[in-house]
Amino acid sequence: MALVAPLEAFGRDDLDLAGGKGANLGELVRGGFPVPAGFVVTTAAHEMAVRRAGAGGPASAIPDMPREVREAVVAAYAALGRGPVAVRSSATAEDLPGAAFAGQQDTCLNVVGEQALVDAVCRCWASLWNERAVAYRRRLGVPDDGVSIAVVVQSMVEADTAGVMFTADPVSGDRSRVVVDASSGLGEAVVSGLVTPDHYVLDAAGRVVSHTAGRREVVVRAVAGGGVTRESGEAAAGPGLPPSALRELAELGGEVAALFGRPQDIEWARADGRLWLLQARPMTALPPPPVGRLNPLRRRIASVLVEYVPVRPYPIDMSTWLPYGPAGLMAKVTESFGIRGAFADFLQEEDGVVYRLVPPRPRPAPGLLAAPFRVAVRARRFDPARWTEDPRFLRLLTAARELSGRDLSALPWRELIRVPREALDVVQPVAGLRIDYLPGTGFALLRLLLSLRWLGEADRFGELISGARTRTGDANRALAELAEEAGRTGALDADPMPEEFAARLRAFLAEYGHRETASPLLVTTPTWSDAPETVLGMIRVLAEGHDPSARSGLASTSGSESDAALERLLAHPRLRGDRARRDRMARRVRAARAGIAFREDSHFYFTLPLPVLRTSLLEIGRRLREAGVLDKEEDVFHLRLEELEAIGDLTTAGPERTEALRAEVLRRAAKREELAGVRLIDPAAIFPARSEEGALVSGTPAGGGRATGPVKVIRRPADFGRLSRGDVLVCPYTNPSWTPLFQRAAAVVVDTGGIASHAAIVAREYGIPAVMGTGRGTSILDDGQVVTVDGGTGHVFPAPADDAGGRADVHGARA
Repeated sequence: MALVAPLEAFGRDDLDLAGGKGANLGELVRGGFPVPAGFVVTTAAHEMAVRRAGAGGPASAIPDMPREVREAVVAAYAALGRGPVAVRSSATAEDLPGAAFAGQQDTCLNVVGEQALVDAVCRCWASLWNERAVAYRRRLGVPDDGVSIAVVVQSMVEADTAGVMFTADPVSGDRSRVVVDASSGLGEAVVSGLVTPDHYVLDAAGRVVSHTAGRREVVVRAVAGGGVTRESGEAAAGPGLPPSALRELAELGGEVAALFGRPQDIEWARADGRLWLLQARPMTALPPPPVGRLNPLRRRIASVLVEYVPVRPYPIDMSTWLPYGPAGLMAKVTESFGIRGAFADFLQEEDGVVYRLVPPRPRPAPGLLAAPFRVAVRARRFDPARWTEDPRFLRLLTAARELSGRDLSALPWRELIRVPREALDVVQPVAGLRIDYLPGTGFALLRLLLSLRWLGEADRFGELISGARTRTGDANRALAELAEEAGRTGALDADPMPEEFAARLRAFLAEYGHRETASPLLVTTPTWSDAPETVLGMIRVLAEGHDPSARSGLASTSGSESDAALERLLAHPRLRGDRARRDRMARRVRAARAGIAFREDSHFYFTLPLPVLRTSLLEIGRRLREAGVLDKEEDVFHLRLEELEAIGDLTTAGPERTEALRAEVLRRAAKREELAGVRLIDPAAIFPARSEEGALVSGTPAGGGRATGPVKVIRRPADFGRLSRGDVLVCPYTNPSWTPLFQRAAAVVVDTGGIASHAAIVAREYGIPAVMGTGRGTSILDDGQVVTVDGGTGHVFPAPADDAGGRADVHGARA
């Protein structure tokens, strides 16, 4: 294996030998790009030095350069002309998607002379173990074992102007833009943040879209004899880059991005009118490309999806619950009604990791014209009030119970690896149930709405159907009863928890523990059983300020209010004297409630196998950890189901296969870490900005009335216990697990969702103001900030001075 070789000897497949920087530069040289001549001191040279030192890691952080390596470096330096050179570290870990390693290892500029070069190479080797590089690797989960470093040596470019170019807009993600930062002298001033550079935004042809002049506070220049100096930049002020240079930069950037197949972060220099490329690496933490203008239908679908996918899915999600769970189910349902693509392919992956949500484009299916006939036939044949008598539902219950009764830890590997597919197979009949019974649901709701309009009572629609008895309502009542007991007995504060209360909690989780905490579309987010602290947080919220004389609204009010609304409706003058009409109207209300119950309860039962699916995957991860394939069992989420199934017999899986899996997990984990702060989609594309003078945030008005109270930002179910009675709940999304919070909140402000989303419906049931789709409420509003929420206009204002110190004050909400 070569100790030293010219840049052109390397390509993108030589990462283990040349490191990320060296491999990329070699690829550029091979492609004919203007790259300064140079060579690579390979990882083989570094490993020889480490072996000679007798140990790896910090103990040999600055190894002496072996004689063979020194001779090879000196010979390559002589062939380069013995002039000034730039010496840059090139670590092997730089090949990981999402791990740019920018600035983590050392660079030495304007190195002159053989001994200075040898010292610079040793310094680069040592930088593999500097504090920042070690911390960076640990943050990305990159193990120290096996990491090595190459060193790139290139002829020094005495730059007049230098800087950095991004071949996509790093802020917006727009791939049609090129962003250039430039300043006088060497690029070190720009890269290290010493100056405010000239900032150009260009189109793909290099035309200036916008330009902000820099201040050139400092200029870094080479010094005769070696090293660099920093000078005041006052004398370096000038007109900036000429249009021809900008056009050339944009052209080169586009070609480099095309060569590597993705947007690039490129360091460049310009000397005597000629441009040079000093290095190129993939852009990291790049937002997805803008989705452009969305029509109302795509925006509506996107508002649902972004609420259902509040966190980035893992590869295991993409190969299990996403295609086979609720999203896959709805794709089948909508296609049966003559619409394709409504819930398909809305998540795009890069390097095996989801990086973008693209609102689907529904389109007509061949059977669209016949769909109304099929819907009408199903509406007459399948009564939602009787769906639990359907043999398909009974088989679902039987299969789910059998699956949940297995001891997964006792299963041999060949049986265990089949459990995820079996769990996914259990839920497939639900698609047929939804296809058959939803037409009746829709017909019942439409018939009731038309009847109410005939009576002039359409505004009663919501409160009439809210009386549907659902499994979600049952769960809420059971929670309320637990809260009443906890408030009466202090069970939550006792250590240990009283056995009677603990037994009731276990029974609750046995019945309802398959409910999701964060997303109905993902298997990697925990269920209530997986995260009982979420349930305890809800109980604590409900138990706060317990009043033994008043049962929880969750337990009693919804049904009684709905029944009272029905009695008021039946007293309408057009119904009061006609018993047949009264009976017909009552039947229509009951049929609509049955439809609502079917829609809610079919999801409840649909998620029954979810805990088994999740538990089986974690058990697979545990065994892979014990076999040395994974570092921790949750790492299994970085793999796809088909990759796990391809392992075959775990006891005979060869080291080549297991190492390949480990490497894949490492790459995907690094990519996921890179994207941690990047949204799947810009909320502004889904929720257009609405402004009102004086408003802190604005969104879609979703619940009438006004309320004033202190903000409490709740980002995840684990934070439920932080909400106090009278707080304004501010959250990124909601699902049925959040329902209990609405009983204590004065108002709700949500980043996502629309008027028909879960949060909006529940808020209206409880009569609290709701503002949906703010896009940025959780980032603008702060805990403790007292605000007034106007659910009728969709605006959140600072509280009036006379209300700023108090708790909630609700105006205009339903009693």
